[in-house]
Amino acid sequence: MKKYKRIRDLREDKDLTQAKLAEKLNITQRTYSRYENADSMMPLDILIQLADFHDVSIDYLLERTNIPTRYPKD
Repeated sequence: MKKYKRIRDLREDKDLTQAKLAEKLNITQRTYSRYENADSMMPLDILIQLADFHDVSIDYLLERTNIPTRYPKD
């Protein structure tokens, strides 16, 4: 699996360190680093939290689309 470049870029765009974002996700910096570098599988709940935090779709985070717009909630 390739690195999650878009997830890193979004974090850096907000001038957040891995430690600060990990704190918001209630995980350790080391765990977050492993997810961001694709050294460990990122759980779905973390992907959802990241998508919500950055206000983008999961597909955008995973680079399946270049359109960041989230899907409307029903």
